Amino acid sequence: MAPKKPSYLPFLLQPLLLLLLLLLLLLLPPQGGLPSWLLRKPKIHLRTSDPDFLAAVDSWFKVLLPKIYPFLYHNGGNIISIQVENEYGSYKACDFNYLRHLAGLFRTFLGDEILLFTTDGPEGLKCGSLQGLYTTIDFGPADNITKIFTLLRKYEPRGPLVNSEYYTGWLDYWGQNHSTRSIPAVTQGLENMLKLGASVNMYMFHGGTNFGYWNGADDKGRFLPITTSYDYDAPISEAGDPTPKLFALRNVISKFQEVPLGPLPPPSPKMKLGPLTLNLDGNLLAFLDFLCPQGPIRSFLPMTFEAVKQDHGFMLYRTYLTDTIFEPAPFWVPNNGVHDRAYVMVDGVFQGVLERNMKNQLFLTGKMGAKLDILLENMGRLSFGSNHSDFKGLLEPPVLGQTILTEWMMFPLKIDKLVKWWTPLHLLKGAQPEVPSGPTFYSTMFPILKSVGDTFLYLPGWTKGQVWINGFNLGRYWTKRGPQQTLYVPKLLLFPRGVNKITVLELENVPPNPQIQFLDKPILNSTLHRTYIYSLSDTQNAYDPMELSGH
Repeated sequence: MAPKKPSYLPFLLQPLLLLLLLLLLLLLPPQGGLPSWLLRKPKIHLRTSDPDFLAAVDSWFKVLLPKIYPFLYHNGGNIISIQVENEYGSYKACDFNYLRHLAGLFRTFLGDEILLFTTDGPEGLKCGSLQGLYTTIDFGPADNITKIFTLLRKYEPRGPLVNSEYYTGWLDYWGQNHSTRSIPAVTQGLENMLKLGASVNMYMFHGGTNFGYWNGADDKGRFLPITTSYDYDAPISEAGDPTPKLFALRNVISKFQEVPLGPLPPPSPKMKLGPLTLNLDGNLLAFLDFLCPQGPIRSFLPMTFEAVKQDHGFMLYRTYLTDTIFEPAPFWVPNNGVHDRAYVMVDGVFQGVLERNMKNQLFLTGKMGAKLDILLENMGRLSFGSNHSDFKGLLEPPVLGQTILTEWMMFPLKIDKLVKWWTPLHLLKGAQPEVPSGPTFYSTMFPILKSVGDTFLYLPGWTKGQVWINGFNLGRYWTKRGPQQTLYVPKLLLFPRGVNKITVLELENVPPNPQIQFLDKPILNSTLHRTYIYSLSDTQNAYDPMELSGH
């Protein structure tokens, strides 16, 4: 949705790329993922020569590759190179039959003239490269350029040295500090590579946004979901604005080749608005008939998102207590079986949160027949490295005290559809709890009296949830954990004349004064506390600080 500003690209990329790399990441984008429907076959082995996986790849490529063929360079188009797979050497499968199969598909549909290449980090070259495909490498400014290119020459003795992903910044994880790479480090690394005559593709050159539910996640000792913002500290920001890093890179390039003269497009106008007070619409459970109009799926044991064809978002699990629990009893899911975050309610009263790799136990009481609801949130799928099948939902039946809970109802929720056609919520408004907690909807309408511009939504004091502007899913906020505090709102989502609507699903707790603001600058680096992990040992209240590293 962000406005495109292609006029930045020619002055920077044309002089820089001695070999133009059109990175068609046809199987696994750096922070994307494979379609979740593949996991409806639970035993499938992704990114391998598993016949079930290859059948899906073949079906897709037979449609996709013929559409690309007319645009190849030797056919008069502008595609001169195509990437096969993406950093496959980091996947650990090391299945060369799979890579050969992919290469054969490309050759079958695209011919022998097109240059096919692979890219991997230094540690992935052994399993990510393949004879007959040109080998490139990716790394950032902090790495030893001479050492890395020397290693690359072992796999690609001749031809240009290519860094196909030169990291201008880095992505962010919820609960960690905002990632940055200094201008001197990025520019010096670029200059050193250009002195060697190497070719360079910058990742990211333009920051972006993981709107809706489309963020990825990493596994670095624990599950790490990526923030909604993918600003990446890139030369062009998430909002499409030039940064000082862009001009510094331009100056480096000018040492090696003349760059076009002339002014650059200015930053887009930004807008401030508010604060605006949101109105309580009601608890999520009150709208269950609208969120899941087809009714629940029943099963003795809980089923995953994939088993019920819920690709993303949320699903509600419901069962009833078969005994009265007088004293607080431990409630948990074995084998780290919450994927990824569970909001627990007993008879509609919010009890707390279970989180993958983070918090694995609550203590509950309840009468026989009490309704136990668990709202499960898919926080994004693993999208790098050994991203084995990342099933979502309750992967194991929960345990309360000594009892394994069975007889479940699963409600796949169509929240986006409800938000878009919001009328029923107004019909259902009635008595609400004085201090609502747990998954709850809020909304308000607002006009824009001045000119519309890009803006950044700020939810001070809110905890965690999802936001929609005029029915468009902006993405997740997690004010309490950070580092991201604002959500990018492109002006194209706003109505310059007429009434706009913001809808918030707060999953935990709202501030005493449920207000939001639209700011003219983003806040991306405000982690409100140190990152800790909940101990998964018997000592539930022990906290251990955790140090993390990049890919």
